[in-house]
Amino acid sequence: MTALAAAPRNGELGFWMAGLAHKRPSYPRFTGDGSVDLAIIGGGYTGLWAAYFAKKLEPSLSVAVFEAEQIGYGASGRNGGWLSAMPAGNRAKFARASEGGIEASRALQQEFIAGVDAVLDILQAEGIDADQVKSGALIAAHTKAGLGRLAVRRDAERKYGLTDDDVYLLDREEFQKEVNISTVHGGMFYKHCARIHPAKLVYGLADTVTRMGVNIYEGSRVGSIDGNTLTLDGGRVTAAKTFVCTEGYSGQLLGSRSLIPINSSMIVTKPLSDEEWQQIGWNGPQNLNDSAHTFIYSQRTADGRIAIGGRGRPYRYGSGTGGAGATAQSTIDLLTTKLSAFFPGINFEVDHAWSGVLGVTRDWNGGVQWDPASGIGSSTGYAGHGVTAAYLGARTLAELAFDRKTERTSLPWVGYRAPKWEPEPLRWLGVHSMYSLFGFADKWEERRDSTETSLLAKFGSRLAGLHE
Repeated sequence: MTALAAAPRNGELGFWMAGLAHKRPSYPRFTGDGSVDLAIIGGGYTGLWAAYFAKKLEPSLSVAVFEAEQIGYGASGRNGGWLSAMPAGNRAKFARASEGGIEASRALQQEFIAGVDAVLDILQAEGIDADQVKSGALIAAHTKAGLGRLAVRRDAERKYGLTDDDVYLLDREEFQKEVNISTVHGGMFYKHCARIHPAKLVYGLADTVTRMGVNIYEGSRVGSIDGNTLTLDGGRVTAAKTFVCTEGYSGQLLGSRSLIPINSSMIVTKPLSDEEWQQIGWNGPQNLNDSAHTFIYSQRTADGRIAIGGRGRPYRYGSGTGGAGATAQSTIDLLTTKLSAFFPGINFEVDHAWSGVLGVTRDWNGGVQWDPASGIGSSTGYAGHGVTAAYLGARTLAELAFDRKTERTSLPWVGYRAPKWEPEPLRWLGVHSMYSLFGFADKWEERRDSTETSLLAKFGSRLAGLHE
């Protein structure tokens, strides 16, 4: 008899967090009454970066981070590990909304490019080891239509200031020299992208800010903000300034229709052998995704696995966030099938599956908000590009709050207000309809060997506000 493969671990905040469970720092729960100069709600990347830059600007500040669960509980501990220059939003919409027009959007794009190296420089300076390596990202085109979209996308990147060295197209042979995907028609390479280990980055930042004098509280949910008073489950805090840094979990504090939690799921394989890696031909630490409408994102981990993610079941009715990330078997099968289609002949064993949510506004544009009158600000709506966006948004928020005028404080996402989402059940129907259209479009293009993007995808893109 053949032994059945063991079921993969599922949920538990995901592979990155579970693998560091023995090293997880523990922080106290806040109880009683207190006061601080700066209260930060949310213990993920945005909140921790905000604490870091606030203390850099004003070392004498009393700063406290209040996390409802444990640090890194949300997208910061569960993401795909892409530190990329992709901006959190639609550059054309930012240009139309800004007095600076396209030049303002170019400036935003350049700050995202600069942000990749800035994060890496800070990690080196602070001694944070997050398996970081800047090796770029490859985008695979499995259809002729997908390759055509990449050509259009390359032209758009140039429009917003990327150079031929920053992004360029690859033909089939050139792509297969980087990663040996048999079905690829070609692809594109982005220079400004680094691989990271998400949980190591969370814990490294947390350790750094606590050494700077920041207090972190876990299991300390902020239920409401009334002026300068934060009400928690276990007490109250008076804060001169408050930053809301809760991304996909922001509905309670910022309004349920301001942004919604879109689900994304991941699996990670068991470590692959040298022979399997040779067959796959993925010889470097480049990140990898594809040009499908229902795209995937993946990385080769530092310990020789493939971590791959995609949307799966994209949205839970009523903006549910999914807790610790248990993932449906159908989603695990979908991602496993995608991986096997990329690299046939490899017996991939799934070691862990998990899900998490990211914050998405109605037009998919993020924003940094600061209100001097109330002393309350936020940085949210990263739409899946949160590793760099959290750094840039948090740094900008700190500069706005402490009256530092910089090249970041005039970027077009500062003060940008996205339209509100529709009430339920309309938004559930809309999100699921959009992803269904994208799925049908991918199948249409594959079956017909189409050279043109499906009209279904074009309609879905406009419906979602993604068209640039």
